[in-house]
Amino acid sequence: QVKVVESGGGLVQPGGSLRLSCVASGNIASINVMGWYRQLPGKQRELVARISRGGMTTYADSAKGRFTISRDSAKNTAYLQMSSLKPEDTAVYVCNVDMKLLNEDGFSFGPHDFWGQGTQVTVAS
Repeated sequence: QVKVVESGGGLVQPGGSLRLSCVASGNIASINVMGWYRQLPGKQRELVARISRGGMTTYADSAKGRFTISRDSAKNTAYLQMSSLKPEDTAVYVCNVDMKLLNEDGFSFGPHDFWGQGTQVTVAS
């Protein structure tokens, strides 16, 4: 069974920093892209940053210069280092993992998209 679990959210003052983690586990053959999205109530989920298997990164304009995405492929983990946080960064941050899985015969299939439950980030004084 595949799981995607985020951690690291919390309450932080404006200008502060947080580091989010996203761990994928289960019958994983390989991971292609790992990405962070954020969700505000009543709004569409939006991309924050994503990183490919080869380390190519993409950032939303709002994240450029303040957020850094990285990954540890050996641990199936992606990180989002967020600095200079603003109140408008307040949201549920959700991890997306695009990966191939292993079946019971040891063959890979996919890719498939998996989402975590999200972690709340609140930026307030």
